[in-house]
This record gives sequence, structure tokens and C-alpha cells, in this order.
Amino acid sequence: MPSLAERFTAALSAQEAPPRPDAPAADPALLPVRLSRAVAGVLSVDGAGVSALTSPDRHVPLGASDPESEHAERLQFTVGAGPCLQANRTQQPVFVVEADMRRRWPAFHDLLVRQTTYRGIVSLPLRRGLAGVGAIDLYFRDPAAVAALDVFAASTVRDLVTTALGEAAVWSAEVGGEGPDWLTGPPATGRARVWEAMGLTSLALDLPASEALAVLRAHAYATGRTVDDLAADVVSGRADPSDVAAGGAG
Repeated sequence: MPSLAERFTAALSAQEAPPRPDAPAADPALLPVRLSRAVAGVLSVDGAGVSALTSPDRHVPLGASDPESEHAERLQFTVGAGPCLQANRTQQPVFVVEADMRRRWPAFHDLLVRQTTYRGIVSLPLRRGLAGVGAIDLYFRDPAAVAALDVFAASTVRDLVTTALGEAAVWSAEVGGEGPDWLTGPPATGRARVWEAMGLTSLALDLPASEALAVLRAHAYATGRTVDDLAADVVSGRADPSDVAAGGAG
């Protein structure tokens, strides 16, 4: 019977195989997406995502196994609290079901249960050379599945993901890249609009960047949106920072 590492490698290879001989090779920037899909498949969880923490306020999504998992990360970032941020801060795994989330992060719980089908999350911080840099989120529709998760298998897969990301970062440095290709994928570059919106809001309202982010988060939560969607409107000019601060429509 194939080992867990062999099954993970096979799942990842299946994601990277071109659909036809003349198709282009897999995009290095989408490595976290392929890793997330392999994680979800091998661990038999409902969803998975990989994210990075580049500073206390800068939580960057790298990739997710599916749109719902991607949205769950955006909800966590919108409220600025949740299991992934906790795992990054403490460098310890976080296992939570709906009751735990309601008690510890009520705003995140409110958005999660209204906008997704997930009722349990396990967040595992990356290790080795990427310790303190990011985490993997595993999502569950059945909260009972959290307690049934094979922790050894999840930890092993977490280490395989860490190795894959680390090796890709080393390769990028060796060929003269400015940073890992997996920091340039659509999820990460999309989050960059939030930093741009923070700057515009900071200038318009004469606020420090951290307070500008708080304004964006408060408006997004109050209107049932994600910060990412609101930031896109601010950057495009569809939403004015002054109206956002005043609670106007964005």
C-alpha cells in the first residue's frame, strides 16, 4: 500500500500534469492551489487553503482547494481574527468546531455560518524554514469530523506542503527571482488591493494604516461583504473612503 507521502506526491503530480501533450507546464505561481487540492484529497477533508503572514496585519492567501475555502479565508481576514491567525501567532495547531468559534471569534463565526457550509476548522502552522510565515487551514462541513481527523497524517501532509513551498522558494532564488513564485498568484495579488485601499483610506481620512484597515473591516462586516471586495471598490473609485468611514453604501 502506498505511503502517505507517496499518495500526496501522486495527488500533486496529477494536479501538475498537463491536460494534453502540447499544453503549457503548470504555472509555478499556482503551486499553493495545487497543494491545497492535494491536501484536501489525501486527508479527505471538505476544503483546504494555504496562507502566509507577512506582518501582523498582512495575511496573504496563497491558494485554496475550491472557491468556498478561498471565501472562508477572506471572511477570517475581514474580521481580523480566527483559527489561522491564532495558529500563526501561537505556532500551535488550532482545532475548533462551531461552538468554539462562536465563543472565541463571534464575528468570524457569524460570517462563516451565514456564508459557507463549514462548521469546523483545523489550522496547522507551517514548520521548518517557513515557521511563523504561514499556515494550512482544513475545513469541515461536519463538526464531528474535526475530532476524527488523523492528526499524524495531517501533520505529515503539513510538512510535505512546507517542503514543497520551501523548495520552490529556493529554486526561485537560484534563478534570480525577486521572491517565491507562489507569492505572485491571483489570490496573493488580489489581496494587494487591500493594501492599496488602506493607503487611499489613510490619505483621505488622515489615519494611520492600521486604523484605515479597521475602517475597511468594520464597513465590510456591517454590509456583509469581504474586505477584499470592498477594497476593490475603493481602488476602482466605486466606493469613496469618506463614505465608507461614515457607513455609506460601498
